[in-house]
Amino acid sequence: MHRMHLEQTPAAVYIHIPFCTNKCHYCDFNSYVLKGQPVMDYLEALEREMAETVRLVPPGEIQTIFVGGGTPTVLTPPQMKVFLEGVKRYFPNWSEHIEFTMEANPGTTDLEKLQAMREGGVNRISFGVQSFDNGLLEGIGRIHNTDDVYRSLENARKAGFTNLSIDLMFGLPGQTPQIMQDTLTKALALDLPHYSIYSLKVEENTLFHTLYQRGELKLPEEEAELEMFLALMERLKSEGYGQYEISNFARPGYESRHNAMYWRNQSYYGLGAGAHGYVHGLRHVNIKGVQPYIDATRKGRPLLSTEEITVEEAMEDFMMVGLRMLQGVKGSDFEFQFGRSLESVFGGVLGTLCGKGLLENTAEGYRLSSQGILLGNEVFGEFLGLAEQKKI
Repeated sequence: MHRMHLEQTPAAVYIHIPFCTNKCHYCDFNSYVLKGQPVMDYLEALEREMAETVRLVPPGEIQTIFVGGGTPTVLTPPQMKVFLEGVKRYFPNWSEHIEFTMEANPGTTDLEKLQAMREGGVNRISFGVQSFDNGLLEGIGRIHNTDDVYRSLENARKAGFTNLSIDLMFGLPGQTPQIMQDTLTKALALDLPHYSIYSLKVEENTLFHTLYQRGELKLPEEEAELEMFLALMERLKSEGYGQYEISNFARPGYESRHNAMYWRNQSYYGLGAGAHGYVHGLRHVNIKGVQPYIDATRKGRPLLSTEEITVEEAMEDFMMVGLRMLQGVKGSDFEFQFGRSLESVFGGVLGTLCGKGLLENTAEGYRLSSQGILLGNEVFGEFLGLAEQKKI
């Protein structure tokens, strides 16, 4: 089987900083409240993991780095400097056009810290804003307010950052379409190059899930949530933002290149507690707990599990993540990775989904229709297990 991407050395790096100032009510990410955590021990453990990882799979030119969490910006300026110097030491060969993103929470980014980030090579910041309604922010467990957002963005610009993004959420408890519109008006007034907009998912092991189970979480009706999403898409489009992925909107040239690595099913290094990686056809998940992760790095790689991805699974992944991008999937990319035509593997389901008006043909392949964008999960689910069943 022709699988070029199996030999591909990752050009993308994901690094997880698992510390937060507090745990938000909707969050099921691998994150821990900062107080009393062994932060420097964790950064030393990260260095050990980076050293072992690049020994096993030496990196080539790095195109994108993404530091997520948790809240990476809870690191103090000296800790930030140590961390970023380590990244550069183990992944030294950066593309001239590298995209180096760090997630940040408003209120955890003073000017000194932002300058340390900029000096360490970070050139893109994604702020977790979620809403411009202080009541809603309090209701979802965020500890920042809208003043913190404005101050953080002002400091980021002072430190020399121009590639800035904010996350917003819709479908929150107590949120109405009008409140969402007000938030969007305030967000657009910032004139940022990128916005990510997500609907609330009630995940297990969160406070919101507990409240939902008890019938105490008053979420907007499905119709109101759909109204919010349609209004968001329309408004951002009218302001000149391209919806290049279901949840992401950008001015031309400011699309997230790191996330596109995932959506194109490319390899990437995954480092840190609970991080996922995909290298040479193997997916891995790291040990999640902070101290267990630190201890594991003293003995080798801190792996929780590894899984060899079969050709069939890789084909399904290609479709499920690739169709998230509004330009869709290209037949030529599929053929390059797998040596088969898209239609020879998925012809039946592609025909069915086009017939239902959820997908449409492009000159190069297939993409979601406007109806398909609203029913994305239904579309992606159609590919799950399909290649495996056909025993290609």
